[in-house]
Amino acid sequence: MTSSRSTSRSRHAASHIAVQGAYGLVGGLVAVGWLVLPLMGRGVDEHDRVTESRGAVAPAREDAQGADGTDNGDLVLPVAAVGAAGVLTAYTYTRRRRRARTRTTPGGAAQQVVPLIELDRQARRLLVDTDDCVRTCAEELGSVKAQFDDEEVKPYTRALLFAKSELAAAFRIRQRLDDTTPDADEGRRLLEEVVARCTEAGRQLDAEAAGFDQLRALERNTPTALEHAETRFRELAARTPAAQATLGELRERYAPSASVAVLGNVEQAKDRLLFATTRLNRSRQSLDRGHRDDGGAAGNEARAAADLRAAEGAIAQAAVLLDGVERLAGELAAAAERLPTALTALETALAEARGHLEGTAAAPPELSGRVVHAESVLADVRNALSALGRYDPLDALRRVAGADLADGLLDHALLPATSSAAIAAGFVATHRGAVGWEARTRLAAAERHLAHDRTDAPAAEALAQRARVLAERDVRAYGHPLPEGAGTGGAVLGGILLPDGGPASFGGPRTRARRALPPGEPAP
Repeated sequence: MTSSRSTSRSRHAASHIAVQGAYGLVGGLVAVGWLVLPLMGRGVDEHDRVTESRGAVAPAREDAQGADGTDNGDLVLPVAAVGAAGVLTAYTYTRRRRRARTRTTPGGAAQQVVPLIELDRQARRLLVDTDDCVRTCAEELGSVKAQFDDEEVKPYTRALLFAKSELAAAFRIRQRLDDTTPDADEGRRLLEEVVARCTEAGRQLDAEAAGFDQLRALERNTPTALEHAETRFRELAARTPAAQATLGELRERYAPSASVAVLGNVEQAKDRLLFATTRLNRSRQSLDRGHRDDGGAAGNEARAAADLRAAEGAIAQAAVLLDGVERLAGELAAAAERLPTALTALETALAEARGHLEGTAAAPPELSGRVVHAESVLADVRNALSALGRYDPLDALRRVAGADLADGLLDHALLPATSSAAIAAGFVATHRGAVGWEARTRLAAAERHLAHDRTDAPAAEALAQRARVLAERDVRAYGHPLPEGAGTGGAVLGGILLPDGGPASFGGPRTRARRALPPGEPAP
């Protein structure tokens, strides 16, 4: 993967610098040796002169020596070695300073080091863009699986799984950065890995975009794909009244807090379906014009394909919104069914804790406070069940599981945590045109907890709830786009339409906007 290759390059560069430093050190030691050896030879010569006839020195040797008795020829090599060592050391130092100021790309071109603030901004933007691409690819791939064999879509399924894996790793690193305070070097390394993983995920999706277009051949097979989309549209339109009735039942049966998270889902689903209706009609009209006007067939086919792709995105999001209502209804019913068992388990744990407090003086000091909290939870939930008023089963189950008196109670925390994560995921998916990196990072952390460590369900739920709060904040800050066209505002908010007005399609950041409107086509 990219991260391992970049790490290998960093280690190689560091070892290369270390070797250069070693060369300088060896050169210096050799030079010192050459300087010392003549001085040692000088001592030997003095001893020889003394042992000889004390003053009988050969004339030729006196001429060759300097005033200090050292052979001038003996100093030539040491001085040259010292100079060479100095030049090598200066070269090494200068090169290290230059590498500290610049980096080398894989192609070999040097580039300025990206400031840490800009690197952080780049990582955040890539997280959002890559997450959008992964979600769009999953939606479009899901819409065409019924039309092709598993073997035909296998390369694109594999590319999507790879991109999801890289994106999940990038979100995990981003969460680590948010949870800790690394030093500048470690922070840079982590941010570079986020950038590398997101870039690799996008590159893989970009690489498969052309093949995916060839598989779909949407411009040639628009009539077939259009029929499939219209069938799916009719199925969802038929489900909408039932979802509206289900939502009404939830509001009558439970406390308002139980259904507030999906209160607007049905209306938003209707908005997406309205947009889909408009685009499906436009697509069919473009096909009809193409049949009547052979000269403009290519342009009409492109417009038909672009409108169809936008309709497919809206249909997929309408399904997410309607599924959210039906799923929550099932989760509330399941929570209400499990609540009596959870309450019995809490009562048993309370009895054991009270006995422990009364029977030993060595009870943990915090146990008394936990008992008081559990008694309060038990009383509140019992009152809610016995009263004629409505209550929130998921919240009641969450509170009982959070009493923290026995490990068995944590088993009941999984359903509320899963429900919160699903609600947050649905909101991000259908509002991704406005949701930023922070909400997506918290959602990824919640899903990771649930996938790998279900015993930590309370932490997962806290992350999921935080993700939803942050996502709602982003949507409020973004405002509701109001471009012309029925349902177009919701399509922009949902990331179905890109800023250029064209639909998002299977691919990475470089190719997902390839179905932009043909020249001369007005933006929606």
